[in-house]
Amino acid sequence: MQTVRVRTTQNVFIDYPTASIGDRILAHLLDRLILILYSVAIVAVLLNSEVEEWYIWLILLGFPWLFFNLAFEIFMNGQSPGKQVMKIKVVRLDGTPPTIGDYLLRWIFSFLDYYVLSGAIAVVIIAMGGKGQRLGDIVAGTAVVKLAEQQEISAKEIFVTSDEEHIPTFSQVSQLSSNDIELIQRALEVNREQGNIQPVMILTEKIKSMLAIQSDMPPVKFLYTIIKDYNRLTAGS
Repeated sequence: MQTVRVRTTQNVFIDYPTASIGDRILAHLLDRLILILYSVAIVAVLLNSEVEEWYIWLILLGFPWLFFNLAFEIFMNGQSPGKQVMKIKVVRLDGTPPTIGDYLLRWIFSFLDYYVLSGAIAVVIIAMGGKGQRLGDIVAGTAVVKLAEQQEISAKEIFVTSDEEHIPTFSQVSQLSSNDIELIQRALEVNREQGNIQPVMILTEKIKSMLAIQSDMPPVKFLYTIIKDYNRLTAGS
């Protein structure tokens, strides 16, 4: 399986499996199915309403087909309905969240990928590029990756929330964000599944420095404790 190495904002390198061509095609087809069903419903409504103004037809039928992927990727954090079903997502290679500009570049170049060069050429570019990138991804500095099952679950869901008697060890964890916790979760997942302790070690040192924590706790136990403390301190917030 091909992977793409993403450098996070914490300077931790994490290898994500790239979305397969099959996953991307299926996601694309699911999105098109949604658009077809929507169009059929809108046409039926417009015909029954005897609407004749061409611009209403254009707005209700043309705009959704034109802006579907752009709008959903912006508002669904790099996913369309099809991508969500297939558990794939657009990410930036430098670890920062994709911007509207990144999504816009991908959208503009999608016309070149799919229509000017034909979808077959896009498939060839994805297959040969090594990072699962079509032309729009290369220009925008993005890639489409496969989300692990654990990434669909928040840290609060992973750790038993019934541990209401847990006494936080590090009160400073309240300064962390949910994105920080998800990054810790991913580092622990990489260690568990790939035996790669490096992200855990780097994150441990980063968090200790950032929160001014002094602890001799083993790195893996330290990060698990950080997440449990965070869950306990932010419960109900």
